[in-house]
Amino acid sequence: MHQDAEFVPLNIAILTLSDSRTFETDTSGQMLADFTQRAGHKLAARELCRDDVYRSRAIVSAWVANAGIDVVITTGGTGLTHRDSTPEALRPLFDRTIDGFGELFRYVSVDEIGSSTVQSRAIAGLANQTLIFCLPGSTGACRTGWNQILSEQLDSRHKPCNFAAQTRSGEHLL
Repeated sequence: MHQDAEFVPLNIAILTLSDSRTFETDTSGQMLADFTQRAGHKLAARELCRDDVYRSRAIVSAWVANAGIDVVITTGGTGLTHRDSTPEALRPLFDRTIDGFGELFRYVSVDEIGSSTVQSRAIAGLANQTLIFCLPGSTGACRTGWNQILSEQLDSRHKPCNFAAQTRSGEHLL
């Protein structure tokens, strides 16, 4: 990281996909919101919705169309159960996929959960200059995703490259 480089705070929206959580019990979404703000970014929105393809797609579509949101981070719905539908819901929104995100997430997760990481369908993409990252619902997985990948890649000072420059807020960095 280059300390003399410009830090660009990003506008981040957090969506928790769960059939059982409430805002009071959503430790993963709350942790991501806390991490976002501690890093100097702005929490632009936070919602919780049931694991529903069309409802989650509608929420994220609205955020992608909103020029005031640079990044969407979802938590939940990336497993293999019949209710897990986040990749199917959000992949159609992507203008470009960020294949390396899911690959790196599974790689760094091996130390924590071993071979069970193969069941993670964490994905990411870019839609209308909005970054979308889909993390598993566990607090540990969200911590890993933030600490091992997102904290650096959403920091405009991180070199040799970062995701901040791909957003509306950071496009002047290109």
